[in-house]
Amino acid sequence: MYLDVIDLRDFYAEELGATVRQILRQRVHHIWPTVRGDRILGLGYATPYLDGFETEAERVVAFMPAAQGVVNWPPTGPSAAALVNDDMLPLPDASVDRVLLVHMLEMANDPREVLRELWRVLSPGGRILVVVPNRRGLWARLDTSPFGYGRPFSRGQMTTLLRESQFSPVMWTEALHMLPVKRRRVRRPSSPWEAIGQKFWPAFAGVIIVEATKLLYQGLPVKEKVRLKPAFRPSLIPAGASPMGREDATAAAPLADAGLLQHSSFPATDRA
Repeated sequence: MYLDVIDLRDFYAEELGATVRQILRQRVHHIWPTVRGDRILGLGYATPYLDGFETEAERVVAFMPAAQGVVNWPPTGPSAAALVNDDMLPLPDASVDRVLLVHMLEMANDPREVLRELWRVLSPGGRILVVVPNRRGLWARLDTSPFGYGRPFSRGQMTTLLRESQFSPVMWTEALHMLPVKRRRVRRPSSPWEAIGQKFWPAFAGVIIVEATKLLYQGLPVKEKVRLKPAFRPSLIPAGASPMGREDATAAAPLADAGLLQHSSFPATDRA
């Protein structure tokens, strides 16, 4: 079940959403420090974390699922956002270099189909960066943020999902170690709770962040199997003659060995 795009926009307009945006945006840009010349796709509701990439990347577009809705992005200039079906992206094969998924897999009806479609549009060696709610974390148990909706994941579940979709995880990290409350001292980005939680209880973070690369396997040529062609053997039995049965052949074997039995296909004639 997808959240409405208006609810997502309103959350990031609040103070708690602004804090989440600042923390996760730092992690995303730390993992992808440079995207020079790359084509980047944001899928789900990734626009709060795409800011800053458009000045360096070749192209940045934001696709939002039809069940969620779409809002204009960026706020100024031509719109780079579109409403799409998450399992039928309007892109050719190998057309993007990086994909950022936020508020996507936990909401999708079939996450495998989404990842398989992303595998299709990713270039060889392309990478995806996935942000999903942590099954162990407190953020997945409270509805004070969008991470409390949908299907949370564990590391093991994400590993299985990615490998079944022909992706290989290359980097893992966690974020949102602070409590999902509205108290100003706790939710400030400069609050020590984020650093304390990252050190002492990293497994209970609010979200899991995983980077994975597209796997390519070399196709093996199909070898043609050698088939035996039928061959015809010449028959030693004259035309019209009845072949000897097994019993006759057994009885004639000693005579043939003694040279007393001769085979001929021509009738015998008297000599003058």
